[in-house]
Amino acid sequence: MRFMFRSFMFVIAITLFSTTLVTAAGQEKELPKEDLILEAHEDLGHRLDIIEKRVDDLIWFERLRGVAFIDKVYMAGPPLWKEKNPTAQGAGNRVKFWSYIFIPKGIDTSKKYPLIVLPHGGVHSDFSTYYTHIVKELMAQQYIVVAPEYRGSTGYGRSHYEKIDYGGLEVEDTRASRDYMIENYSFVDKDRVGIIGWSHGGLIALMNVFDHPDLYKVAFAGVPVSDLIARMGYQTQGYRDLYSADYHIGKTAFDNVEEYRRRSPAWQAHKLQTPLLIHTNTNDNDVNVLEVEHLIKSLKAEGKKFEYEIFQAAVGGHSFDRMDTMNAKKIRLKIYDFLAGYLKPPVRLKSVSDIEKAAYRE
Repeated sequence: MRFMFRSFMFVIAITLFSTTLVTAAGQEKELPKEDLILEAHEDLGHRLDIIEKRVDDLIWFERLRGVAFIDKVYMAGPPLWKEKNPTAQGAGNRVKFWSYIFIPKGIDTSKKYPLIVLPHGGVHSDFSTYYTHIVKELMAQQYIVVAPEYRGSTGYGRSHYEKIDYGGLEVEDTRASRDYMIENYSFVDKDRVGIIGWSHGGLIALMNVFDHPDLYKVAFAGVPVSDLIARMGYQTQGYRDLYSADYHIGKTAFDNVEEYRRRSPAWQAHKLQTPLLIHTNTNDNDVNVLEVEHLIKSLKAEGKKFEYEIFQAAVGGHSFDRMDTMNAKKIRLKIYDFLAGYLKPPVRLKSVSDIEKAAYRE
């Protein structure tokens, strides 16, 4: 249905546009017809993503209104990592982005509560209601949760999308969301902050504890993107093209292998100081297990203490422990148990029935 709607809207857009494109900023651009079609499609895609994001926000409030106070706040991370025009008005300004905040209903705000920082996964993705049950489970344990829509996230227009700095300053946006919570909420315990993430969110979690070990008590990285150099080798050409776009890294791994290395957790393993749990799956159809194995071997070679588990062909592939299956729930219990050992949440989930109760709380 979504594909059909987008296709229909695209046909309308091309019918209406002739040789002039009016951009989201209200500027007219004269383009050759073939470029016009591509520009119109991209601009329309971003506009539809904004609509989809707003609908998903409504679903967030509907599905969690009984268990959480939900807010969405505007904050700032570092300036762009590269400016198209360093002398332009506003050049060097800090990048602004939104973050979701979830606060369990019924907590005593005169007390201190642990904080979970939860960066979403995906290249140009967003924090969607895909994470509903995980957030509900965290609410049941009385964690405060912040989920940053760091630079490059989808649903905020083309400008934010093209601010992406994969494995770079998006890591600092995530840290900024942590700092925001401590500075603005007196009931957040600065000494009990954990960070968790899956896939690209796992990469961001890893890079945060590598670069800021004093800011996090514990970390979990699920099926984390771990080695961009290896990733460029086994992924498709279309995927590689995404990274070498001008607004992205801007070069291929062949042209600048050190830049890809700098953004890869497996090559930063010597920095680990934070308690860490890693999960991966042998039949992952997105982050090949070889990436995470490289990370695990690198951490071992550096003599680091950490925990990990390599699941053998677990149902769900890349999403095996984020699903609503019995096995996924059992695996999440392991994650929560690991986090609780360091963050000491007021409530602990001890069984699958506890997880099921959390899912259906109103």
